[in-house]
Amino acid sequence: MDSADLDRTLSALADRTRRSIVELLRDQPRRAGELARELDLNPAGLSRHLRVLRQSQLVEEESPDEDARVRVYRLRREPFAGLQSWVEDVQTFWEGQLASFKEHAERTRGKGAGSTAPGPTRRGKR
Repeated sequence: MDSADLDRTLSALADRTRRSIVELLRDQPRRAGELARELDLNPAGLSRHLRVLRQSQLVEEESPDEDARVRVYRLRREPFAGLQSWVEDVQTFWEGQLASFKEHAERTRGKGAGSTAPGPTRRGKR
């Protein structure tokens, strides 16, 4: 996932209503009317959110053959797989950082145990 795709994905998911739409679509594809009812949104409001989700390629739209006026929305796997990969990279970085810190703390533990230096003091308090 390139930087622009990641930015688009994170921006789309930054909105609580759009995350709610994603949550509903995780269960199954849904018609726009179902989503509007579930989220208590008017059609125009839902349309704006769905447009952002489509533009970020998180959601795709299809029309059943029997009625071209009906729109069914479903999640697309690819952007979520890319997001997951990015999160795993960040997690790996932090696991490495924490492992290094743990090693450092274990190596230096006890080196200052016999010190007679006073501990930290608070300003203004005596």
